[in-house]
Order: sequence, then C-alpha cells, then structure tokens
Amino acid sequence: MFDTMTITKAFASVCGAMLVLLLGGWAADSLYNIEIESHGDHATRGYVILAEEAGDEDAPAEEVVEVAFADVYATADAGAGERLWRQCSACHALEPGVNRVGPYLHGVVDRPKHAAEGFNYSDALMSQDGAWTPENLSAFLENPRAYAPGTAMAYNGMSDVEDRANLIAYLATFN
Repeated sequence: MFDTMTITKAFASVCGAMLVLLLGGWAADSLYNIEIESHGDHATRGYVILAEEAGDEDAPAEEVVEVAFADVYATADAGAGERLWRQCSACHALEPGVNRVGPYLHGVVDRPKHAAEGFNYSDALMSQDGAWTPENLSAFLENPRAYAPGTAMAYNGMSDVEDRANLIAYLATFN
C-alpha cells in the first residue's frame, strides 16, 4: 500500500506546498510593506492622524453651561413634546383611568405622586412624597433609576433638557 514511491511523492508535495507558501509570503511582504524606514525620507503614509498633546494642562477646559430647567420649561414647545410622547405611549396612556404597564399620565403635571387610581406602584415610588411638579418630572425623566432607586420603570432616561421640557409641556396640556 505505501511503497517508497508513494511516500516520496507525498513528501515532495508537502515540501512544494511549503515552498509556495514561503514565496507567497515573501511576495506579499514586498508588495505591501508599510515600514516608512525601508522607503527612505521621501515616503509618507497615506494619511496622518493628528492627536492633541496630553501634557497641555495649561489650556483652559471648556466650560459646560447648565441651563436651569425652569428657564427651558418657560419656552417649551408642546408640539415638539407630542413627537417625544411616542416613546412614552408604549407603556403609558393619556386617557384618564387607563393604566398600562405604567400609570396613565392624564393630569400628571402637578398631580400628587402615586395618585393614579388602580395602578400598583413600586415601593420606590411609594416612598416618594410630594407632587409631580415639572421639576420633579424632569429629574425623574432624566434618570428614573437615580431619582427613585428600585423603580420598576425600565427606561434609561432622557438626557436633553429641552426634550424633557417639551414633553412635560405636552403632558401639561392634558390637565
């Protein structure tokens, strides 16, 4: 079955394949060499990425200006809030007494917290006192888990203060 000629042919095939792979690697290295030093001083890369120096500590940092929610809310656009309502409408309703995954939001602005009839609030919201003022609603919508740790509301939050103000202005039209 395995005579000397078959073993010699198999060994020669393996050696030939290795030779082809070595020659192919050498050819690829010579064609696609990206080392600048091998091309002399006249060669440049295809593009250069400029990075700022990390040691430039004397430069003044850009100041982030916090705008008060009350100022933004005073000029809020309820029409823009209607578009944002679509995100909320998956879990909430605007019809009074119609609870879904979340409580109904008809009349929520300035309504006492945990006052939606027929809704089973989480312990985190039951421990909250006061009313849903626009400022409280804004803080809750910005980060529900930070405002009421342990809340059942599975929403990551709305970071833009203008979006929150517009949404609350839209909800205020249903009082």
